Amino acid sequence: MVFSSISFLCCFLPILLAVYYLTPRRFRRLRNDILLCASLGFYAWGGLRYLPLLLLCICINYVCGWFAAPAEGRGQGQRKAAVCLAVVAGIGLLFVFKYVNFFARTLNAVGATVPVPEIVLPIGISFFTFQGLSYVIDVYRGDAKVQKNPLNVALYIALFPQLVAGPIVRYTTVSEEILDRKESPGLFSEGTVRFCVGLAKKMVLANGMGKLADVSFSGSPQSLPALLAWMSAIAYTFQIYFDFSAYSDMAIGLGKMFGFHFDENFNYPYVSTSIREFWRRWHISLSTWFRDYVYIPLGGNRCSSAKRIRNFTVIWLLTGLWHGANWTFILWGIWYLLLLLGENYVWGGLSEKIPKALRYVLTMFAVMLGWVLFRADTVSQAIGMVSAMFGGGNALLNGETLYYLRLNIPLFVLCILGALPVKSLAERFLEAHHARRALLWLPKLWALGMLLVSYMFLATGSFNPFIYFQF
Repeated sequence: MVFSSISFLCCFLPILLAVYYLTPRRFRRLRNDILLCASLGFYAWGGLRYLPLLLLCICINYVCGWFAAPAEGRGQGQRKAAVCLAVVAGIGLLFVFKYVNFFARTLNAVGATVPVPEIVLPIGISFFTFQGLSYVIDVYRGDAKVQKNPLNVALYIALFPQLVAGPIVRYTTVSEEILDRKESPGLFSEGTVRFCVGLAKKMVLANGMGKLADVSFSGSPQSLPALLAWMSAIAYTFQIYFDFSAYSDMAIGLGKMFGFHFDENFNYPYVSTSIREFWRRWHISLSTWFRDYVYIPLGGNRCSSAKRIRNFTVIWLLTGLWHGANWTFILWGIWYLLLLLGENYVWGGLSEKIPKALRYVLTMFAVMLGWVLFRADTVSQAIGMVSAMFGGGNALLNGETLYYLRLNIPLFVLCILGALPVKSLAERFLEAHHARRALLWLPKLWALGMLLVSYMFLATGSFNPFIYFQF
């Protein structure tokens, strides 16, 4: 089940909201149990046979968190062993379900004879594995109190708004709200507006751009006209942003409907003028997870240049692998590793002397090339796509190119506006002109309009994938 589906919008969510809010607020435990049951049902809808895996992950992290916490008579060795067990078990399960097939194929490619198991990737395993590990590690460090009630740990890991595609929510962010959150009409209204806007971003912008991107990426790129290849690359650049940020918007909005506050996951990454800035704005929950649980423990920036380069290498290889068991994702991670090392050690000082507009163009060019590698099914397809973008011996355009260009110009304009901080600028304008009352009703009217438009697209279309469900 996905958020942008009739079954979710017309059945699951309304029924859950009715049951949840008909339960008196003083019965906090019962409200939590309702949310937990709904979350497990939400996951089971998309993969019933993998529900035991989610429950196993919850049990492992609950037990390991219990033994990782400071307690009388519990030595440091016991606590470290509990953390190590959580890491080995969590990463081990992730490896079995996500990477065994890839490594078996790789070994066979270099001459080994290894059976290749057919393992279906469980939905959301990368996200709920990292959430569970963050709980155990934070308890061990003393950043979070151990949770004695296993149902509260289960609710944290399985909470349906962020279960299958993030954002990766830290336990410290929601620990108090699990026990004592304050639902309110105002917060519910904010959540509804955020959800509706995210739904429209998904249905109108992401899905529209996805159809155009698939024109080139679903076939052989060798015969593509250069302009069509560029259009498809730009389309995917918009698709992946609006697809993933829309899901994060909907998750944050749903969290607010039930009284939770999740951290932001995107901050207009396509206004960045450097790769470092881009990664401060893109998939913030994943970047900060790797920073806090891998990069800093390895020494972070407080070490020699050689060790810092090693730390960068580890982080970006892991980032690539986290996104998928394919050489395209590994090379995508290496691409960003090289770009960030270049900014830090090669051309960083020189880039400050370049006009900001040119820095922006160069950054977006590098990001777009990275997305081509990210989207391609194989390395050879990525090379062919880049070759087509730069001519590749083919024509600049053809009749098909002009058809897609005319058809999608309005959508490209909407995507450009959607990727810019137009909302913030509009709010500042209204505040500066003493029109704060408009800020109370304009977002609600806008959200209502977006909801109606989204329902129209849902009723008439079938192209509705979520890119990050595969991770």
